[in-house]
Amino acid sequence: MKTKSRIAGVLFLVSAWLLIPAAYTQNDILGEVQLEGKSEAAKTSGVWIDGQYVGYLKELKGSKKLLLLPGKHTITVRQNGYHDFSTEVLVQPRQTQVVPVTMEKAPTMPLPMDAPTIKIAVNPSRSAVFLDGRYVGHAGELWRGMIVPVGNHHIEIACPGYQTFETQVDVPLKQTVVIRTDLLQSNAPLAEPLIRK
Repeated sequence: MKTKSRIAGVLFLVSAWLLIPAAYTQNDILGEVQLEGKSEAAKTSGVWIDGQYVGYLKELKGSKKLLLLPGKHTITVRQNGYHDFSTEVLVQPRQTQVVPVTMEKAPTMPLPMDAPTIKIAVNPSRSAVFLDGRYVGHAGELWRGMIVPVGNHHIEIACPGYQTFETQVDVPLKQTVVIRTDLLQSNAPLAEPLIRK
């Protein structure tokens, strides 16, 4: 009985020892980039690494922290109504870089008071939302609605690990259109959106 428990204990230690170098080796190669935004606009801005959307700034920590391969990477931070923030970083193995992010207001034209609204209700709420090809925010902040010009609009919703959702909506004057959907994981078949006026 003691022999079996000793063998089981040794097998456990050997398997744990074999897993530790693999985890250590991966962290030994990657470098970390921490994005720091002081304003609420910066914290809720979308983040792209080398042209790929990775989430919004304040969620990129803990299990979602930015671990990148060594080399040059372009970081772009976008928020509706603000100029894009873009910088290039040189990532080194086992090193952490802190990148301060500041968002500058962009000039905008006022919309009429009776302009229509589009509300977005999407799961996961961290998904990036694009209106006519322009990033307008993440779904979690757009459930209250965004004012848009009257007419036909192309909506695209994207999130890492999920299929991109796209739809066209025709928004009449003084109306609210609600787009409600659950994004499907990348390996699942695409479903039709639920659109309510």
